[in-house]
Amino acid sequence: MSVDCKTIFNADEQKQLVRAIADAEQNTSGEIRIHLEDYCDGEPYHRGLEVFHSLKMHQTALKNGVLIYIAVQDRKLAILGDKGINDIVPPHYWEEILQALKASFKRDQFLAGIEQAVHEIGQKLKIHFPYQKHDIDELTNEISIGKVS
Repeated sequence: MSVDCKTIFNADEQKQLVRAIADAEQNTSGEIRIHLEDYCDGEPYHRGLEVFHSLKMHQTALKNGVLIYIAVQDRKLAILGDKGINDIVPPHYWEEILQALKASFKRDQFLAGIEQAVHEIGQKLKIHFPYQKHDIDELTNEISIGKVS
């Protein structure tokens, strides 16, 4: 059976991922988003960067947004952080999470792999961008699905 970006997760699983994002963001001012689409033309990092800007993730006050980009049919992935977090984490940090995510996908553990990635990203954001008294959730936690321009 083939899965696509609209069927890879049922409604309950999508809610579970949204909860994972909310939980991860509970202790940080950072913002995490997940974007699913079917196909990625070219390199996933470059497409992820386009999506990052389309979702206005570059407009957070502390530049601490992180996008998990997944092209479901192509099985291409990227994790992108904004300048604020990229200036702090080691250069290989996103690659390590990405490799763990790819390993989960190879075992068809899509939900568990993404949840783990969200958790790890949330832990790093918590360290470098701890929750402050007047923090607001700047971006929706909902998963974005389908082609964005």
